[in-house]
Amino acid sequence: MPGSSRMPISLRNSFGTKKASSNSALLALNIDLLRNVIFFLFLLRCTRKALLKLKGRGLVGTIMDLYASIRRAGYGIFLRAPGVRTQVQKQVDEAITKLQAKLVPSGPGVTRYVNLPKEGWSEETVLKELDSLAAMEHTRWEDGMVSGAVYHGGDAMLQLQKEAFGKFIVSNPIHPDVFPGVRKMEAEVVAMVLALFNAPVGGAGATTSGGSESILMACLSARQKAYAERGVREPEMILPETAHTAFRKAGEYFGIKVHLVACPAPAYQVHIPNVSRLINSNTILLVASAPNFPHGIIDDIASLSKLALRKKIPLHVDCCLGSFLVPFLEQAGFETQPFDFRLKGVTSISCDTHKYGFAPKGSSTILYRDASYRKYQYFVSPDWPGGVYASVGVAGSRPGALIAGCWASMMNVGESGYIQSCREIVGATKQIIEALQSNPGLSADLEILGHPLVSVVAFTSKTLDTYDLADAMTLRGWHLNSLQNPPAIHVAVTKPVARVWEKLVADLEAVVEGEKEKERVRIVEGKGAKGKSVGDSAALYGVAGSLPNKSVVVDLAGGFLDTLYKA
Repeated sequence: MPGSSRMPISLRNSFGTKKASSNSALLALNIDLLRNVIFFLFLLRCTRKALLKLKGRGLVGTIMDLYASIRRAGYGIFLRAPGVRTQVQKQVDEAITKLQAKLVPSGPGVTRYVNLPKEGWSEETVLKELDSLAAMEHTRWEDGMVSGAVYHGGDAMLQLQKEAFGKFIVSNPIHPDVFPGVRKMEAEVVAMVLALFNAPVGGAGATTSGGSESILMACLSARQKAYAERGVREPEMILPETAHTAFRKAGEYFGIKVHLVACPAPAYQVHIPNVSRLINSNTILLVASAPNFPHGIIDDIASLSKLALRKKIPLHVDCCLGSFLVPFLEQAGFETQPFDFRLKGVTSISCDTHKYGFAPKGSSTILYRDASYRKYQYFVSPDWPGGVYASVGVAGSRPGALIAGCWASMMNVGESGYIQSCREIVGATKQIIEALQSNPGLSADLEILGHPLVSVVAFTSKTLDTYDLADAMTLRGWHLNSLQNPPAIHVAVTKPVARVWEKLVADLEAVVEGEKEKERVRIVEGKGAKGKSVGDSAALYGVAGSLPNKSVVVDLAGGFLDTLYKA
């Protein structure tokens, strides 16, 4: 075209190539930059976690944790080796088969029902079969031979609970307009327990299906509160290693990292300085027990309360086992220590009404200092096609009959009745402790763990195999609890146990002497004092429990749970 100048094709192509090359270089630069930013953030995250670990556990503790992890992983690899895995699985299968033979009835006269009957049974036939099921061979809790488990308030109480059940058997508190009486009783149960634990004005709570659910709700509330008010997205909670295992379950269910703090001898209370060191910006909850299940020890809750207030972190007190005993210790004339809402740092408490409150099994409470904590355990679905749905806890429909049974029990026993029960139960516990400490046939070989104040006493042996003692007591008809870390036995005293505490002490003395005699015989025979442990407790805790990797124990526990549903 006249008056114009066109760029040669060779130059135009060169310019395009340079432009494309420049874009590619810029893209590569951006990718490198993004990669470096991601790597930096990853490095920053790892560094922060490492520093928090060092702060919380210290250098020695961090190294020991690392060593334990490596040892656990290494032993896990060893257990999965072809030859070892086959042998281990064989032993696990044998143990589970033995367990099934013990728990699942079989043989002549045993009928299994795995399908609906073609025609419904008559009432007489059903009742006859129920009588047969109730009469199945079992450990005699009625004779006081079972530690904890059955918190029996007496035959008259059982009859009253049956009457309460009958009146509200079809009720469901999810429909308060249909069952207003159940709503009223539930609110009154919560109010009475709040008063028992000295909740301030504005205190709130809810009923649950048991201690585990109460603990789960406390952890969920703390997690949701920290997320909503502090933006915590990687929640952590700090608890004594002796705290109820439901806290570990909550950690697994709700994605909360759990820090376990040692409870060293001789007090066996949680070590407060170690709790303080573990607190960081992700901490959502501190935990204490009043008392704990393993050793019956009440933690130093007053110190934890001060720490919680200073760090502005919620503190939960698990009083599921202490239940309706701990609040009455002082009135019953026993030693006690601060544990409830009178300590300003305590923000929530779990209390089982179905233990020493003598309510029917399946009833507990979760209590909060004020209603702002309770709202974080609520579930609300405002846009469901079925209508607006709201529930206070895990369950939707719930048995109103249980609430009626709980309310009736509490109203029937009353404050004076609970004080008397406390005298009876804790008094028997003190007698057992006195016998263990002063009886020459026991004190030389047994040692009580810590300073128990309530209904649980745990003891270990300084000279004998603790698990052999546990198995020997089992052979005498007792159903006590074997513990680990350290090896020990505990008894949770209930009303039935309180009536036969002298027999417990006498049998324990005989068992100790029997084990000492076995040692003397082995020495005479030149076999050495210690023999091979063969009982169930020794097998589970003494052998499998001593392994650095607990996968074998997990398999055994899984087999036990499977067995529960074997028809």
